[in-house]
Amino acid sequence: MRIARFTTGEDPQYGVITGDLDEHGQLSEDATIVALAGDPLYVGVKLLDEQHQVSDVRLLAPVLPRSKVIGIGRNYAAHAAELGNDVPTEPLMFFKPNTSVVGPGDAISYPVQSTNVHFEGELAVVIGRICRDVPAEKATDVIHGYTIANDVTARDLQKSDVQFTRAKGFDTFCPLGPWIETDLDPNDFAEGRRVQTFLNGDVAQDGSTKDLIFDIPTLIAYVSSVMTLLPGDVILTGTPEGVGPMLPGDEVEISIEGLGTLTNKVVAR
Repeated sequence: MRIARFTTGEDPQYGVITGDLDEHGQLSEDATIVALAGDPLYVGVKLLDEQHQVSDVRLLAPVLPRSKVIGIGRNYAAHAAELGNDVPTEPLMFFKPNTSVVGPGDAISYPVQSTNVHFEGELAVVIGRICRDVPAEKATDVIHGYTIANDVTARDLQKSDVQFTRAKGFDTFCPLGPWIETDLDPNDFAEGRRVQTFLNGDVAQDGSTKDLIFDIPTLIAYVSSVMTLLPGDVILTGTPEGVGPMLPGDEVEISIEGLGTLTNKVVAR
C-alpha cells in the first residue's frame, strides 16, 4: 500500500495511491489517489468516497514527524571511505530537526552560510507506534513503512563544526517522499534494493541496500535502546557512495527500487 499526503489546493489530506511504477520509478499516467479519513498512523486506513487523479493533486511530504528524524552516518563502507572515515563499530546517530522536512517537488534552499552543499540519497524508515527497547527480531512490529529521503548536508559546516547539527539541520534539508510503502519488510532491503541519485539527469549514486553495514532491525533496536520512538518518527538509514555538491538551479532525483522517485530542485536562499 502506498500512503501519501496530498492537497488539491485546500487542507492537506492522506490517501492511498493506486497505479504502476515504470522502470524509472514514475507512476503511470492513470494513477489515482483515494482519500483517507485522518492520519493513518492514528486512525488506521479508512477509505473515503473521494478519488483524484494523482496528476491533479500536489503530493506533500508523506509524513510530518511530530517528534524527530534520526540520521545514521557512515552506514555504507564505500561512503565512509570516500569521505576518509573509518567504518563505525556501532551505528553513528545524529538528529535532523522536524522543521527540515519538505516534500516531493519542494525546493531545497541553499543556505548563505555554506559553499558546499551535498545530496545524500537514502532509504528512510517510518515508525508506526510508540516503542522502546525493541528487539531486532520484533522490528517489523513497529514499522509503519518506508520512503525515500535526501539527507542534505552542508559538508563544509560539517567539517568546521565537527558535530552535525548545523550542517544537516537547515530548513528544507530533509526532503521525504513521494509516499510511504507499507507492504515491504526488512528482508526486501537485506536482499538488495537499488538506490540511485541523479543530478540533472546524470547518475551520481548507484548503490544497493544489501550493502548496509547495520540493517534495519539492528538500527531500530539500537536507536530504541537509547530513546523512545513515536509514531511518525523517521530513521534515515545512511547513503551509498557518490555523494557530491549541488548548486542553485540543479535538480536532484533519488530513486529506490519499488519506492518511486523523489525529485527536488535547489534554489538560492
